[in-house]
Amino acid sequence: MVTVEERYEHLEKTIRGYNISADFSLILSAYEYAREHHGAQMRRDGTPYITHPLQVAQIVAEMRLDSESIIAALLHDCIEDTNSTYEDIAKRFGVTVADIVDGVTKLTRVKYSTMEEEQMENLRKMLFAMSRDIRVILIKIADRLHNMRTMEYQTPAKQKKKAFETMEIYAPIAHRLGMQKVKWELEDLSLKYLDPVAYADINQKLEAASAEHDQFMSAVQSELTARLTELGIPNATVYGRVKHPYSIYRKMYAQEKTMEEVYDLFAFRVLVDSVADCYNVLGVVHDLYKPILGRFKDYIATPKPNMYQSLHTTVIGEDGIPFEVQIRTYDMHAIAEYGVAAHWKYKQGLRGERGERTYEWIRRLLENQEDADAEDFIHSLKIDMFSDEVFVFTPRGDVINLPAGATPIDFAYSIHSVIGNTMVGAKVNGRMVGFDYQLHNGDVVEISTSKAAHGPSRDWMKTAKSSEARSKIRQWFKRERKEENIAQGRSSFESELKRSGLTISQVTAPDALPNILKRVGFQTLDEMYAAIGYGGYTSLKAVNRIRDELLQLSRAAAVEKAAQEAAAAREVQEGKAPLPQKSKSEKGLIVEGLSNCLVKFSKCCTPVPGDPIVGFITRGYGVSVHRKDCPNADPDRRTAADQGRWIKVTWSDDVYEAYSTALEVVCKDRSNLLVDISTALSSCKVSVTSLNSHCTADGFAIFHLVISVTDSKQLEQVMRKLHNISSVMKVNRPAG
Repeated sequence: MVTVEERYEHLEKTIRGYNISADFSLILSAYEYAREHHGAQMRRDGTPYITHPLQVAQIVAEMRLDSESIIAALLHDCIEDTNSTYEDIAKRFGVTVADIVDGVTKLTRVKYSTMEEEQMENLRKMLFAMSRDIRVILIKIADRLHNMRTMEYQTPAKQKKKAFETMEIYAPIAHRLGMQKVKWELEDLSLKYLDPVAYADINQKLEAASAEHDQFMSAVQSELTARLTELGIPNATVYGRVKHPYSIYRKMYAQEKTMEEVYDLFAFRVLVDSVADCYNVLGVVHDLYKPILGRFKDYIATPKPNMYQSLHTTVIGEDGIPFEVQIRTYDMHAIAEYGVAAHWKYKQGLRGERGERTYEWIRRLLENQEDADAEDFIHSLKIDMFSDEVFVFTPRGDVINLPAGATPIDFAYSIHSVIGNTMVGAKVNGRMVGFDYQLHNGDVVEISTSKAAHGPSRDWMKTAKSSEARSKIRQWFKRERKEENIAQGRSSFESELKRSGLTISQVTAPDALPNILKRVGFQTLDEMYAAIGYGGYTSLKAVNRIRDELLQLSRAAAVEKAAQEAAAAREVQEGKAPLPQKSKSEKGLIVEGLSNCLVKFSKCCTPVPGDPIVGFITRGYGVSVHRKDCPNADPDRRTAADQGRWIKVTWSDDVYEAYSTALEVVCKDRSNLLVDISTALSSCKVSVTSLNSHCTADGFAIFHLVISVTDSKQLEQVMRKLHNISSVMKVNRPAG
């Protein structure tokens, strides 16, 4: 058992190995400060909590970061989990350290209406902090890496939730920052909990074949090393490895192959001193082994945006076994392993304008999402930041990177908004193409513009892949075509309204309009029409929210009666008289102090018998019943004006046979997934009243279910069954 003191000594030894001039007295002070403030807090594995910040600092030290980064890593949980404040840390360790710690701190004290909004705000804050100081995300990733290394001590539900979040957010960010070594470990650790059966199967097969694999890699390594030595290529290092479990898993899943059929299971690296040596080694490799056509990539001539450089080629050896060879310099290898952590703007070589340009993409991400709501923000961010990329050229030879599936529209707006707004045609490799043409790696794109151009078309919003292009198109329509936007938006809105069976007179009614405008978030209907017209808001979203609001307002008289009865009940209670209760329940519920009132189950959290519940006297539909853990019922969010409208509600003995409730199931997409989910639901003997699903671009499937259950115990049984299905990552009860 390693003691806390030994962990700190190891940390200090690591720092001395690369930065003898580090401020060790301040680092020691930060360690003692964190240890004192975390006090008797313990981790789930039974170790003192201080071991976590120590291990995070160790990971940061292995990235070879500076003293401020080490200190911030040691203090990263102090603001969130102790009585320490930003001011305390700034006074003792400096404003820079305090800013980094604040950037890393989660937004646990802020309440959000939806999970998407919470995730959006966390990401927005993280990106904003990254744009000011990249060390924030480096420490955040180190924090998540250590948490994933110790995830075995958490509950299965939390394991899946954190693993899913890591796979969806943190591993792609590590990839975007070029931190391949960290990315691989995050992906492998996530797979361990998201699909434990496949993870164990891959590892078992790798272990069983390890002797055979070692023999093959040793033979190739020896052969290649001998040839490089013979040809006099100096200081060359050759080593091989088997691909990581998640890399194998992804190939098996994407190509529906067994592990034995996975292409290029082996990868070799050759490290040399210079770029010239890289190309010399490439010639040697292609001379020794047969190259596979279409499997060569030159990331030295065209580096990735995250600074990654290397030559990649796939070849076939004498035994007919394909393998990949990556050729790079030692400097390139350091960047490939740790990305920005190996060569960032606080180190020599990335100061000034060049350093700022390196992180300009972070600021662009934020700028492109300024007007987006939570759902659009998350969707656009995944496309811009986490999707595969395509590299194309301008006619002058400049490299432009765009999301996979990008079109000439995305290319034009990536050059400049004026180019996009005045575009009238596009050529790819000298040939005219349509605006919906999907660009490929290596394409040379030329945009034709005209001062007489009418500006972008509204259809471009659907064709454009990047949020940068869509954002600039929205801005153009917002600025140039206000009256047209209003007319276009009104037409779209009224068509959607008609499809929903509603009329414009219901919307414009004096008693309804103020509440409706508040619900959709606009000051006037014209503002809403304009937003729909330029693409900043959708008519479907507007009508859905308005329909919900009208449904509540339609029972105003019943609510007034309920409010009067509630007031009378409070008067009785204040007079110490016994509070009357209903002798007969409504929908299996007893509402304290009220009789003959309308009762509905809130759609935001769909309570079932056995759930702790609370009632709210609405302005349009009697008493609305919420689960007590629903964000909309959170006591901290209740206003003073609404305090008297919250009322005690209990389940009666004469509950119904079945209650509808909603579930969200997030899965890694695969064949027969719907069959397995249907079988699990059938085995639990529940009725499914609604089932919707959609697939995401990054290979996930999300199912939205409405099922009928008798009580919370049966619901828990259903959720357990769904959790146990292979590829299911999390099962949620939506709330808020």
